[in-house]
Amino acid sequence: MPLATGTSAPDFTLKTKNAEGLADVTLSANFGKKNTVLLFFPLAYTGVCTAEMCDVTGGLGDYAALDADVLAVSVDSPFAQEAWAKQNNIKVTLLSDLNKTVTKAYDVLFPNLAGVGDTSARAAFVIGKDGVIKYAEQTPTPKDLPNFAAIKAALA
Repeated sequence: MPLATGTSAPDFTLKTKNAEGLADVTLSANFGKKNTVLLFFPLAYTGVCTAEMCDVTGGLGDYAALDADVLAVSVDSPFAQEAWAKQNNIKVTLLSDLNKTVTKAYDVLFPNLAGVGDTSARAAFVIGKDGVIKYAEQTPTPKDLPNFAAIKAALA
């Protein structure tokens, strides 16, 4: 079960890969400034994850209009995430949780996905400017997408 609404979002700093190289992204940098949509996805280069991140990329303007940044977390390396993003024109900020510390902190670990090992489950959180979780969802299976209408409603 993911962390419940009304609880403080665990802060973290994870790596992302951009044109300048590796960079740190810290969740609490948004506190007091913007809402955050935090998406967990199992693995880059998989069909459902690619479709999800491409769809979210297409709607980034909608999230910006709701005063929200979108961050997406997987257990892939930042280098694999960068190559996948370039190949699929994904513009969402992708964060590497290679050690699974953030995945575990949000209680969304998916054990032994397809027999290859532990990954992040597919999950979504809306974190308010105050650092409190306003919406939390873990999908029933990795093939199911989060309820993006409910995510946007939580931001509105």
